[in-house]
Amino acid sequence: MHSLKRTGILGVNRKLLLGRKKKSKLKIVLPAALAAACIVPLILIQCGILRGRVYTAEDFNITTICSAVDFNENGIDDYTDILLGARKDAENHPEYDDRYWDTGFPPDDIGVCTDVIWRAFRNAGYDLRKMVDIDIEQRPEAYPNISVRDSNIDFRRVTNLRIFFDEHAESLAPDTDKIDQWQPGDIVVFKNDVHIGIVSDKRNKDGLPYIIHNGGQRNREEDILGNAEITGHYRFDASSTVSGPLIPWQE
Repeated sequence: MHSLKRTGILGVNRKLLLGRKKKSKLKIVLPAALAAACIVPLILIQCGILRGRVYTAEDFNITTICSAVDFNENGIDDYTDILLGARKDAENHPEYDDRYWDTGFPPDDIGVCTDVIWRAFRNAGYDLRKMVDIDIEQRPEAYPNISVRDSNIDFRRVTNLRIFFDEHAESLAPDTDKIDQWQPGDIVVFKNDVHIGIVSDKRNKDGLPYIIHNGGQRNREEDILGNAEITGHYRFDASSTVSGPLIPWQE
């Protein structure tokens, strides 16, 4: 009888002990699970796998500026055409590859940041390669970095594009506090000619636009402007700022 009582007491104590262990594990596991549920989506957004809410200019009472020029006469103004051309490249997701091409133009499934630019301009009807090449020929002193001209690669260098847009585009302030000054189709240069991209019509919660660019990242249309070192902001207005020839794209 005595031994049965002891066994019963031990059994009860063991159940209590196991119950406490389970509660202790729950106290550890539940907060960790909740933290993971909050943190993982943020990490996925930062990595470009998930996206947060996307805003538009209308959400901030910003008027979207349209170009007075429709160079390729397709019924879409230049700024919008440049934006849509950049987005086409982003959606095509070309493999990041900076090799030299004897034809000048890499195939559409290959490219770097500067290829986003000429492809965007191609969508608006411009041959940016020829336009840059002519500018280098006419203003060689403006391109001190070029010792030997090469039309196959000169238009694919950020420095040359920045010099070209300095002369043939409207130069705008890099101030990100003035969110209405950032318009779809604008060109932005980063880190003293290290990188280049096109301004999107999508905006973050603060009103800053996304940037369409190719740095080999997963998502090519990203919310990066607020954390970037901006060294150039341009708007290509063929009706007033361009002093050089406008060369139409020919297939």
